[in-house]
Amino acid sequence: MGPSCPMYRTPFGVYRPTYRPARWSVPSRRSARNGAARMKIGIFGTGGMAAALGGAWTTAGHDVVIGGRSQERAERTAGLISAAGHGSIADAARHGDAILVAVPAAEAPHLVGFLAGSLAGRTVIDCTNSLVPTDEGLMLNLGGATSVARQLAAAAPDAHVVKAFNLCHTSVWTLRPPTFENVPLAVPYCADHPAAAAATETLISSIGCTPAPCGGLARAAYLEATAALAIGLWWAGGQPRAAFPSQAEVSHP
Repeated sequence: MGPSCPMYRTPFGVYRPTYRPARWSVPSRRSARNGAARMKIGIFGTGGMAAALGGAWTTAGHDVVIGGRSQERAERTAGLISAAGHGSIADAARHGDAILVAVPAAEAPHLVGFLAGSLAGRTVIDCTNSLVPTDEGLMLNLGGATSVARQLAAAAPDAHVVKAFNLCHTSVWTLRPPTFENVPLAVPYCADHPAAAAATETLISSIGCTPAPCGGLARAAYLEATAALAIGLWWAGGQPRAAFPSQAEVSHP
């Protein structure tokens, strides 16, 4: 890249606008699966959740750009999932109509706050969980905050923050589609903004799952607490799904 290209110094490193459309870029006229509108998605992060959900969305026909602190890792993740391109986290923010925040929960508020201007008016989906193992089991580690999602909303007040995709292990998002006992996976989400809720439902439905609206962002704390409970059960060798059976059909005389 030429010397005239600007640099941006951030709390997470020095970035250049290095967005590169990949050779495997999806044609722009392609529609997403299940009749959903094709969306432009920017993903913050290059780890397991970024690859798993990003891969599900590229398979569904969405236009995904991976943004990372390491351009090598961003390029590698984009190649693994056949994303439309890769670049810095700032590039992903500028690309996406919807943004997936898939960085460590402790870093997410600072990062989102730094990019608040670029995120204004965009759907910002928080899939993080701030969890810490203790002698009493897995616990939330929020430092007095109600939820990570509310921290992101405070850091970027003009963004439309949604809590979603935080209850399942990364392996679940690699299923095409995620179904269990022939029932599509339900994906709970919390959102305040109607357009952000609609965008989230599009992203959920397009990968073969069922949207499960759970109220406004004030209730995101319950999703994060549920993650602590469910993941703690998995770690202990339990099966969280067994604790939430369908309502019993009781015959009445």
